[in-house]
Amino acid sequence: MKTKLSKQARLTQALLEGQNFTAKQITARFGIANPTATISDIRFSGVPVFTNHKTLEDGRKITVYRTGRAPRAVVAAGYRALSMGLV
Repeated sequence: MKTKLSKQARLTQALLEGQNFTAKQITARFGIANPTATISDIRFSGVPVFTNHKTLEDGRKITVYRTGRAPRAVVAAGYRALSMGLV
């Protein structure tokens, strides 16, 4: 018997598998009404989600979300914030 995952958990799993999504794709595929807030929640849970801005051939601008390895500077800043009691 399969365990049913939450919408956020399914999105997190897909991102960690290397899939990229726009906000429209997140809403259509996962039924998430506010993709920006959900991405923010995923980031706060410790998953490094990156935002890439692209311009399409017709001039429209879109935002694509993806995961990857966090740069050393970002990790270092996080540890500094923790050591200073900011988090």
